[in-house]
Amino acid sequence: MPGVDILATAMTGANAAFLADLYARWVERPDSVDSSFQELFAALNDDARSVLEDATGASWAPRPRGGFAPEEPVAPPAKGAKGDKAAPAAAAAVAADPAATRQQVLDSLRALMLIRAYRVRGHLEADLDPLGLQVKKRHSELDPASYGFTEADFDRPIFINGVLGRESATLREILAVLRASYCGPIGVEFMHIQDPEQKSWIQARIENAPWKGAFSKAEKAAILEDLTEAEGWEAFCAKKYVGTKRFGLEGGEATIPAVQAVIETAAKGGVSEVVIGMAHRGRLNTLVNVVRKPYVQLLSEFKGVSANPESFQGSGDVKYHLGTSTDVEIEGHKVHLSLQPNPSHLEAVDPVVIGKVRARQDMAGDTKARSSVMGILLHGDAAFAGQGVVYETLAMSQLIGYRTGGTIHVVTNNQIGFTTTPAHAYSGLYCTDVAKAVQAPILHVNGDDAEAVVFCARLCAEYRLQFRADIVLDIVCYRRFGHNETDEPAFTQPTMYARIKETPTARVKYGQQLVAEGSLSEAEVQGMLDAYNAKLEEAFQASQSFKPNKEDWLEGHWSGLKAAGAETADSEDGTAVNLDTLREVGAALARVPADFNVNPKITRQLEAKKQAIESGENIDWATGEALAFGTLLLDGHRVRLSGEDVQRGTFSQRHCVLIDQKTQAEYVPLNNIRAEQPRMEAFNSLLSEFGVLGFDYGYSLADPQTLVLWEGQFGDFANGAQVIIDQFIASAETKWLRMSGLVMLLPHGYEGQGPEHSSARLERYLQLCAENNMRVVNITTPANYFHALRRQMRANYRKPLVQMTPKSLLRHKLAVSSLSEFGPGTGFRPVIPEIDAIAPEEEVKRVVLCTGKVYYDLLQARRDADNKNVAIVRVEQMYPFPAKALATVLAPYRNAEVVWCQEEPENNGAWTFMDRRIEKVLKGLDIAAKRPEYVGRVAAASPATGSAKTHAQQQEALVGQALSLS
Repeated sequence: MPGVDILATAMTGANAAFLADLYARWVERPDSVDSSFQELFAALNDDARSVLEDATGASWAPRPRGGFAPEEPVAPPAKGAKGDKAAPAAAAAVAADPAATRQQVLDSLRALMLIRAYRVRGHLEADLDPLGLQVKKRHSELDPASYGFTEADFDRPIFINGVLGRESATLREILAVLRASYCGPIGVEFMHIQDPEQKSWIQARIENAPWKGAFSKAEKAAILEDLTEAEGWEAFCAKKYVGTKRFGLEGGEATIPAVQAVIETAAKGGVSEVVIGMAHRGRLNTLVNVVRKPYVQLLSEFKGVSANPESFQGSGDVKYHLGTSTDVEIEGHKVHLSLQPNPSHLEAVDPVVIGKVRARQDMAGDTKARSSVMGILLHGDAAFAGQGVVYETLAMSQLIGYRTGGTIHVVTNNQIGFTTTPAHAYSGLYCTDVAKAVQAPILHVNGDDAEAVVFCARLCAEYRLQFRADIVLDIVCYRRFGHNETDEPAFTQPTMYARIKETPTARVKYGQQLVAEGSLSEAEVQGMLDAYNAKLEEAFQASQSFKPNKEDWLEGHWSGLKAAGAETADSEDGTAVNLDTLREVGAALARVPADFNVNPKITRQLEAKKQAIESGENIDWATGEALAFGTLLLDGHRVRLSGEDVQRGTFSQRHCVLIDQKTQAEYVPLNNIRAEQPRMEAFNSLLSEFGVLGFDYGYSLADPQTLVLWEGQFGDFANGAQVIIDQFIASAETKWLRMSGLVMLLPHGYEGQGPEHSSARLERYLQLCAENNMRVVNITTPANYFHALRRQMRANYRKPLVQMTPKSLLRHKLAVSSLSEFGPGTGFRPVIPEIDAIAPEEEVKRVVLCTGKVYYDLLQARRDADNKNVAIVRVEQMYPFPAKALATVLAPYRNAEVVWCQEEPENNGAWTFMDRRIEKVLKGLDIAAKRPEYVGRVAAASPATGSAKTHAQQQEALVGQALSLS
């Protein structure tokens, strides 16, 4: 028929341009085209552009005066194809039978519009809720009548040009395929993706409902076994430990076969390690049924047995916060699985997992494909929608310094958060809407359709392997009981829980399905459950006498390291470097390729570094830092520096990555010291603290041989990452046996810049210090900073380092070091004694103890006043508290009073932490002073004034008071 012929050619090759030109001419002047096409184009709605894009395979842009045209010329048909003369043929067909042509083309385009509507909006009518409580409305966009079709049109063949895998089909057939594909147990959101290849890939795997009949009998039995283990574990624990909190997975058991399917598919695709992160809901189930923590061990923890060996004296944690790891073999593929520990701060583990994945990939040299190690994040629906770190983690997914080749997000969507329903939990249509920000496809699936769930899980793994991008699986299920095992959910959701009470479990439903279709017998289904219960009963009996007897936290990549002893405040860790090596690193710092166009201002900085190294004097802070990085590289350690604007440095001090002023090319001097050396990487991060600090912490967990540093643009910005600091950095070792050598660089110092850019909140870190959990320093010299950084890698243990870094001291004429202070015979000094020639120690009337930048204010004021009776002692490390070193320095000052001077208000800074510790040192000495006095700003609600004038007055007053000059 002429109508079919014209459509067949008009949708491809040169004739797409013919159709586009007709449409554009009609928009500008309707009577300029044939009357049949006038009716056709008038019938098209706002989806015309999208239909033209789908039909022609080209992107169409609006024309200046209306209509659309291809952004690039549509490729003509291959030589010899029928479309070579399509435009004249199309025109002739219109002339021969315009009415028939108009009807055929109109039917086809309307059908294409309907198909596209289902691809975009079909998920709105999908059968997703196992409880059947979701009120579903018919959407007009999915109604054929909205496109001019009537009942009389349902059985007329319509040409659809290969869409849905058919050249032509009746409207009834088209609707059957669309309903099955997009409105069944799976609802797909993918049309927001801009990459046409990704869209086409998903479309091809969803249309025609391929999950129906996709599983063999053996595969179905395996799915049922996963459901049986998931349900059986929860039922067993509920019976044996009545009322004990475990945050069970009941109602969301499909999560277990979903995660298993992801891991199996990924393993077959070449993934050798999978890192999992999740909150507490279903964690115990995941521990035993996915990551294979021994049943006997976990059951012993229900009895109160610690998860840690008796030889480790940490605090431990509740069982539903703990992690574990194991090796499994899947069809000949060995895979290492690890589940990361996580506090009750639900999504806080997300960036930690991604950072660990990145580190493992880097360690394996998988820096391009990033396919060898994969992350799986399990979320709750309310948390995925409500926690900002979810977006921060998604936002890192394609960034140069943070991408990991895609993460698979699995949402166990209970349709409730504690007692909060979706109407109160998120503003969007779905809890997963935030994932659209990074164009991640989202698969919503009915959690009681086990085969649909597993199909989607496999598809997620395949998508990640194919496109190296994030994807979301939203398993819509329910929570059979309350938030915990003592909660009564019917208080607040009576309707939901009445329906849940009468709803069979997913295992029961699937078992009945398999029996009905003949895949398994009733005896086989019951036997599966009985066998699992017998296994648990055996483990339960063995758990009565079980004791953990193995410390496995210092194995594998952590072999050779050990748990730190007591307060290692005064330890020496061999941080000095010979002078020739220091000069070699220094020379590389100032060396750039001849054809590299360096900014003239930076050229002067490089020349200054060169002169300082050659003369051995006046080495500034940034150069001292670079010497630490460079020498660690030569020791065989990689260096990773991350944070906002770290390549240049907030104060334009670092410039570790040089930018060619003509080509924008990058050059890293420290990566060009020697051939075949390890690399330093510095990444300017997205504007995030919580997510990025979590990422870098996770990186440090995976690789103890890389110096990992996170720098806050200003120190107080770390406030936004307080959960990572409190729950991971400060306490993970004692809770979870997880060491980290992460360095936090926090600019700190009072220079009249207002409350937000003065204090890094030193007091908060000190308040978290105990049990030798981390180091907190406020260093005054480049050399001491050098040794502090090198100590992170040279020690045979790992501890986080919190470093208050300077601002004005970066270029202060007194805050410099000589090359000899980095060389043989030197090391980190936790306490630096008086350096000037003042009165003999027994004649000194006052000793001022201080830390950080205020030292130089005190030093300059004392020199200006020529005061010989006041000594100034710097406490460079506050924790672990250097009691022995401080006692050694203070002992000769037999007749002096001791004061503590700080810039911060009395309720901030180090005073409340140092007060009693200094007093204890003084009481142990045979000197007059028995406790320190405080000198500094008065207590204040805000950490600093916003007035430069007031700041100067306060600073002058506290310095004068400290030196007894006022």
